[in-house]
Amino acid sequence: MTTIGLPELLGFVTAVFTRRGVPPERASAAAAALLHGDLTGMSSHGLANLTRLYLPLLDSGRADPAADPRTLTDAGAIVHLDAARTLGLWSAGAAADLAVARAAAYGIGMVSVRGMTHIGCAGAHTLRIAERGMVGLIATNCGRQRIARPPGGRVAMLGTNPLSVAAPAGDHPPFVLDMSTTVVPTGRVRAAARAGDPVPAGWLATDCGTPVTDPGAFDRGEAHLQWLGGRPETGAYKGFGLALAVEVLSALVSGSGRGPDPEALDGDGGPSGRDDDIGMIVLAIAPGVLRAPEDVHADAGALFGSLLDCPPSGDLAVRYPGWHEAERAARCRAEGVPLSPQLYEELKQLAAAENLAMPGAVGVAG
Repeated sequence: MTTIGLPELLGFVTAVFTRRGVPPERASAAAAALLHGDLTGMSSHGLANLTRLYLPLLDSGRADPAADPRTLTDAGAIVHLDAARTLGLWSAGAAADLAVARAAAYGIGMVSVRGMTHIGCAGAHTLRIAERGMVGLIATNCGRQRIARPPGGRVAMLGTNPLSVAAPAGDHPPFVLDMSTTVVPTGRVRAAARAGDPVPAGWLATDCGTPVTDPGAFDRGEAHLQWLGGRPETGAYKGFGLALAVEVLSALVSGSGRGPDPEALDGDGGPSGRDDDIGMIVLAIAPGVLRAPEDVHADAGALFGSLLDCPPSGDLAVRYPGWHEAERAARCRAEGVPLSPQLYEELKQLAAAENLAMPGAVGVAG
């Protein structure tokens, strides 16, 4: 592993985005959102996607680097936006900030967005809300990209449809739930394929339901992604139902592209469509408007502190979503961000192609 300082990596990614026409302030925010994945250990949604996802979006014209989102409806606490194909890494954070501003005025702020592009880790954006003392929720579909099949169906009709909820935890690290409604997002399957590693049984299955551990089988069309809960008899309808709930909240409300659509029925059963016209809903709730902020802070600390104090059943201490990620992010900010040899080489090649200086390493581990 090669370790690079966070400020240097942020500067490098910001420079790459600005060379694609992204305004500097937006490019800086997008770089921070992208690196959230590497800071928190969700590397499948971090720098690995710079050359695989975000630069192709900009280079192909599917993302507009300098467009301005348009307000379609402004009803005070509720706002409807068209993101105008701006870089989702930036526009999702901007929508979260708008929801926070409306919640500060009304106690609750909801921003419904259509025309989005890929937003990276949803938790990067809900964390912005939690850091302002509010409860945040983001639900986003995959536009017209169809990856997973309904239970019992033979045609892919829904995306991985991520959902994130974040909240302050008193003096403890914020609670941040960031999840796909499938067992894992496709990025983790493809990361395993690139590394030549098998995946656990339960991530992928054949049409007959046989578990598949070869991650490459997904892109070869030999296996499909499972819902949270696995098979119908073990709770697949919970993951499927959550995915539909995300579709309703993000796409039906905003009028964005949808996964379930008559055109999906013409597919051959495998993944189809592209993640264009993604829909998103952002919700910010300000409990401090309802009751004394100091009481909310104390109650949040007691809620999550009680979990941390729960006696463990084994060697591992009890932790909640967001705790480990915050600890890892603090380490990376202090010591640098570790990059795999493959990713480090990719960034070196990108730096050469862009005539940019590659950030220097602060440490190398075997």
